[in-house]
Amino acid sequence: MTYDRSTVEAVIQHYFDGLYEADADKLGAIFHPSADLRWVENGELKVLTVPDWMAMVRKRSSGKADGKAREDFIVTVDRSDEKTAFIKVRCQLPPRYFTDYLVAMKLADGWQIVSKSYRYDLRD
Repeated sequence: MTYDRSTVEAVIQHYFDGLYEADADKLGAIFHPSADLRWVENGELKVLTVPDWMAMVRKRSSGKADGKAREDFIVTVDRSDEKTAFIKVRCQLPPRYFTDYLVAMKLADGWQIVSKSYRYDLRD
């Protein structure tokens, strides 16, 4: 069985735009309020709530305004049914180059990202 990926991909494009533009409202529109972000730093699991992340996004300058290169793309979309998707993406906010693992679910008002785990490399 195959599923239409266009709506999931539209959410991910919105995600890429929100990251590059440092637009907390765009990002907030696609993240469920209960979602969190997880990563490992110095061997320790770190967890950040979406509201706390939005506050950080509001304070940073955007890659777009800074004229930084933009490269973001979907690596894979894995759909288990018409309401659940696991998405691996690559994106950058130089000097950080990210691999993000997003879980999205189709809720009553459309697709939302309910979980984000990521890693990044620092480059010159």
